Amino acid sequence: MIIEGAHVVTVSGQEYPDGHVVVDGNRIAGVGAGPAPRTGGETVVDGRGCLLTPGFVNTHHHLYQWVTRGLAVDSTLFEWLTTLYPVWAGIDEHAVHTGATGALARLALTGCTTSTDHHYVFPREGGDLLGAEIRAASQVGLRFHPTRGSMDLGRRDGGLPPDEVVEDRDAILAASADAVARWHDPSPEAMVRIALAPCSPFSVTGELMRESAELARELGVRLHTHLAETDDEEDFCRERFGCSPLDYVEGLGWTGGDVWFAHAVHLDDDAVKKIGATGTGVAHCPSSNARLGAGIARTRDLRDAGAVVGLGVDGAASNEASSLLEEVRHAVLFARAVGGPTALTVRDALHLATLGGAGVLGRAGEIGSIETGKLADLALWRLDGLAHADVADPVAALVLGSPPPLELLLVNGRPVVERDRVLTVDTDAVARDCAAVHRTLLEKAS
Repeated sequence: MIIEGAHVVTVSGQEYPDGHVVVDGNRIAGVGAGPAPRTGGETVVDGRGCLLTPGFVNTHHHLYQWVTRGLAVDSTLFEWLTTLYPVWAGIDEHAVHTGATGALARLALTGCTTSTDHHYVFPREGGDLLGAEIRAASQVGLRFHPTRGSMDLGRRDGGLPPDEVVEDRDAILAASADAVARWHDPSPEAMVRIALAPCSPFSVTGELMRESAELARELGVRLHTHLAETDDEEDFCRERFGCSPLDYVEGLGWTGGDVWFAHAVHLDDDAVKKIGATGTGVAHCPSSNARLGAGIARTRDLRDAGAVVGLGVDGAASNEASSLLEEVRHAVLFARAVGGPTALTVRDALHLATLGGAGVLGRAGEIGSIETGKLADLALWRLDGLAHADVADPVAALVLGSPPPLELLLVNGRPVVERDRVLTVDTDAVARDCAAVHRTLLEKAS
């Protein structure tokens, strides 16, 4: 396949206002200015009037929450969680597969080619929930980095989640090892990789955090958790552990290049420097943090300190839009709202969504930029309509303008979206299924 005539933004440093990209199988075989050389038999995509970017990388999500959106819309994080936990206690394989299919299809329509998922609610009779969402990702066609999350600190022991949705620590560790053995693919072209992800300091014991870190490093997989999302979490850690959230998890082995934190909003200068110095990753979730009133992460400071920063939409029940493109825009606007007009450029934001996210997941050598030899995960955005045609800078048109039509989305060289339509699943049928599961879960919780 040849895509030519587009404004090509490689994110690795080069831009070609009238460029081309050649895709051979699942790899990028060439990129440059002007038309591509022909050898005969190629499929040619006319990219005139379009912007070609790397596919976006979503570094934090809770896919099952797609079927529990629109609840506790005016609540703080802790209020929101206590409202939603009884609903989530009713999820099963069907609910998770349905919600994940809807959420991943929506992500694809917003330019996402790789997504993580932080799944940490495992009701005792729920079935194979991780397998259900992996199946959904395969059907939609996205590259997928699910995490085997966990909670073992229920209310009776001073945690936030209800006791019926927490698990035994030994069972969690066994299930975590099993998930890696069943699904983790360390190969360079992997479509599925697993990480381990105890939920948060207020829902997980220190023993589980420490043992999960040891297990992940033994198995060669990454580590993920929520951290420093709200003032409530800061207060919880100060009262219970006598230190900040970052100091607490650092003492349990949770910093380094194989770790990434979701949110990282409430950090002092020392914490920012520590995250940068250790090469720890951050999933910046501006829309969810704003929706829950959590605050604005110090994105510019974290990047300047050397932290690896990507973007995440976060749970669909705290970000009902679940648009990765919207996160790009909000990252710029929120950073500038607190740090001035130079706090984050439009190209900085595009880097967060692509190569930054790839770095958070340890895949910057494979995805996240348009370079020869990398995997063909690409997004072609149409910018010649009324909303964008007279915007001088096409990157600004994408980042600051209204969401443009997605002309083409390739994942591993395969078309997943064409002309704003998902090719791999029937989105109308998925929407009906999601609405039915939503009603069922609310009825079960009532």
